[in-house]
Amino acid sequence: MSESYRHQSHPEIAKRLRRAEGHLHSIVEMIEAGRSCVDIAQQLHAVEKAVCQAKKTLIRDHLDNCLEEAVGTLPRAQRRPIDEFKEITKYL
Repeated sequence: MSESYRHQSHPEIAKRLRRAEGHLHSIVEMIEAGRSCVDIAQQLHAVEKAVCQAKKTLIRDHLDNCLEEAVGTLPRAQRRPIDEFKEITKYL
């Protein structure tokens, strides 16, 4: 069951991941060229951070759009758990 979901943040996420993909390719070249492990680890860390940030942005966007749409309008007391859930996802 595949549905198409496209949110405002998706083009920026794709751009960030394409940049990380190119960077990762450069890291493979660094390894093959025998570059310093410290240099390689530093570059891997940068790619890892970029991918993690893309994931966080995607999850937050999904919560802000799809979850809100699914939940709809709720009284304040019933919204609290949803709002708390969205807030805690900042710590993923």
